[in-house]
Amino acid sequence: MSIHLGLERIRPLAAHLEPFKRPTIHVAGTNGKGSVTCLIASILHASGLSVGSLVIAADQHLNTAATPFELLTLTALHIFEAAKLDIVVLEVGMGGRHDATNVITDDCILVSVLTAVDLDHQKFLGDTIESIAEHKARIARSGKPFVLGAQRYPVVEVSARRVVEGPEIRGHFITTTPVHLLHLGEEYHFSPSERPFISPPGQPIAFYSTPFTSPIHAKLPLHGTHQLDNLSLSLTVVSTLITFDHLSHRITTETVRTGIEGASWPGRLTFHTLPRPVTVDSTFDPSVVLVDGAHNAASARTLASYISELAAQLKLGSNLQITYIIALSHSPPKAPFDTLSPIFLPHGADGSMAKVRVAALHFTPPEGMPWVTCVPPLEIQDTVRQIVHLGDEDVVDCTK
Repeated sequence: MSIHLGLERIRPLAAHLEPFKRPTIHVAGTNGKGSVTCLIASILHASGLSVGSLVIAADQHLNTAATPFELLTLTALHIFEAAKLDIVVLEVGMGGRHDATNVITDDCILVSVLTAVDLDHQKFLGDTIESIAEHKARIARSGKPFVLGAQRYPVVEVSARRVVEGPEIRGHFITTTPVHLLHLGEEYHFSPSERPFISPPGQPIAFYSTPFTSPIHAKLPLHGTHQLDNLSLSLTVVSTLITFDHLSHRITTETVRTGIEGASWPGRLTFHTLPRPVTVDSTFDPSVVLVDGAHNAASARTLASYISELAAQLKLGSNLQITYIIALSHSPPKAPFDTLSPIFLPHGADGSMAKVRVAALHFTPPEGMPWVTCVPPLEIQDTVRQIVHLGDEDVVDCTK
């Protein structure tokens, strides 16, 4: 089985279940949709609402050849409906127009959301930013608000606006109100060797929007300047809910602040400490690990930018030593060089920004997705050597 976009399998299945009627915020995009979904859900939860969460299960009694993701989507929608949740924040799987999550009806949608659009999944969505943006914007619903996040490419807004405001949908096209990063004079020096390790502090922000009687001040715990764009989009969505008279009696400046500061999105620039193997010469200090799921050139640039920020914040006299532990999925036309070059090019050909080592490994394909295969570790090693000059001892195949 491989990826088959389309609604022709999920619709007959959905007809056998209780109709889904939960108020829903639908989120599409190439990068950032997980973070935006997390932030919106955290704010709504802090406002006292019951918010949807994902549970994996499937019922295959009907012969529809439905994909695992379609079964997962239907299961989640069925559970959300049975629980009579106040609101659901639903993240698109791939694209938008033909994604399984787009099976929900217009009357359920409160707001449609589009995060940053970039090149990815071209085999399914087209070879241009314009084509990909149009696919994703097709989650827009008739007469409903559609909020567009910050974009690298101007053509995304042009393409999305054409879809949303066109005669077929006639939706309300809304662009993001940015948050303001505050500089409070707090000093932080990054020191990965310091014990106990102190993670970088939250980013202090202010947000001004008409639906709120006073500015929102909070510390965003998610790392990276790109999360300011994700927060801007999330808060514009929340403001849109209030403007269109949804949940205005539940969402306040204080609940929004609490929701922002309580947001957690593991695996997206998150720090973790892991115990070291015990050997004769080892210390008992744990290893500090920065985990990120960068999977395309755009998210790789974001990861590289954050590492550069950390390097600039090093405590005086400290040296930065980085071991990259890398696995990649095989996803033509995207090549390993496309994803890895934004990460390693900032180090310079001689690796002068930091002492760099690379460990390449493979991963086990996700259950039910045998078409997801890994790039051979040897190919990762060769690609890294094309970008940055490293000695043989600094590039390791972890499968040996």
